[in-house]
Amino acid sequence: MSLQENVRSQRRTAGLTQEQLAEEADLSLSTIRKVEQGGSVSVETIHTLARALGTTTSSLFASGAPAPTVEPEGDGPKLMALRRALMPPVGLSAALAVPTEARDLTAIQRDIDDQHALYRTDRYDSVAKALPGILRSADAAVALSDGDASRRQAVVTRARALLLAGKYLTQVRRYDMAYHALARGIQGAREADDTQLATNGIVGMCWLLLRQDRFDEAEHLAAVTADDAEPRMSSADHAHLAVWGELQLRLASAAVRNNRPGVAKEARRMAMTAASALGREHVDFRHHWATFGPVTAEAKAIEDLSLIGDARGVLSRADDGPVSSKALKKMGRPSPNNWDRHRLDVARAHALLGSHQDAMDELTAIKAASPEWLKHQKMARHIVQDVLRHRKRTLTQEMRDMAVHLGITG
Repeated sequence: MSLQENVRSQRRTAGLTQEQLAEEADLSLSTIRKVEQGGSVSVETIHTLARALGTTTSSLFASGAPAPTVEPEGDGPKLMALRRALMPPVGLSAALAVPTEARDLTAIQRDIDDQHALYRTDRYDSVAKALPGILRSADAAVALSDGDASRRQAVVTRARALLLAGKYLTQVRRYDMAYHALARGIQGAREADDTQLATNGIVGMCWLLLRQDRFDEAEHLAAVTADDAEPRMSSADHAHLAVWGELQLRLASAAVRNNRPGVAKEARRMAMTAASALGREHVDFRHHWATFGPVTAEAKAIEDLSLIGDARGVLSRADDGPVSSKALKKMGRPSPNNWDRHRLDVARAHALLGSHQDAMDELTAIKAASPEWLKHQKMARHIVQDVLRHRKRTLTQEMRDMAVHLGITG
């Protein structure tokens, strides 16, 4: 069924007129009519409708065939080298990979670590250029490994390279390639019997599913894996606590987007338990996905308020408690991506309350710190478009520059 049929059917089942649904959802009547006439709306609007109808967001999504694309999709030459290394042609006997010289596993791992550091500092072009060589070297290391111990180490190294590729590709929204990289990385970690590394990959897979609005699947995968990986708080090492906490964050994020607040609340509580056990932000890219700790857990809890449109709630907690400047000095900073996302939520809250200059100040600060990251954020474009739409006075140079940076025209 299509989105319009799902909304119309559930509205009628609830005994609501279009006007009543608009009032319950705090949306305009024209938006309800647009949805039921087959118009395109954001996932945030669908989530709002689901809350008003007392159902999950996923239940409203269309299940039919997609509309035909007007132009062929693809990256042209931009990611061709990475595509070739990650997804070589497959023949009758083996993948037709480009031959490469074998390299020492320590050197390959050092390259992976270096690229994680560059990814963390918003150097996506550098990561994209380095990944093809890293992946080919890792494939060669596995192919040329001799003996069980040597092969296991090579497979683990390749799995780490694949998870880095999946992380980068998810960030730049190349989802089919990202799925391929993450799935291969998880499978490799399982082959090597490295449960911690496989769990790390599953955290990334949950993020990818969230990015694709596959909320049911993301929630289920995170919940099942979290149950399997649950640590003993008294004896678990930092990496184990962190990756389990990250799974709880993914579970909560999926549940809140899917209008399951009870599940989200419990998962947030579990994430904070793991974060409290750590005591401060912890990072180890070889064993868990990103930086995790009390600051990250609080920033993600505030993100929930943003998702349900509670702008005042976001601003009341945005610079207090674990995300205050004092706490950052004591407990450490979260990953740049998570911190930038938190400040993006703050910018959206300002925009929703009509404080356009405050919203622009937040966006400008993010642009200064992470210009490439910001380009890939749909929320940033929505905020700027909202500011431009409601701005009654002449646009400032800052606003014009931001629109150009985000590719907003007209």
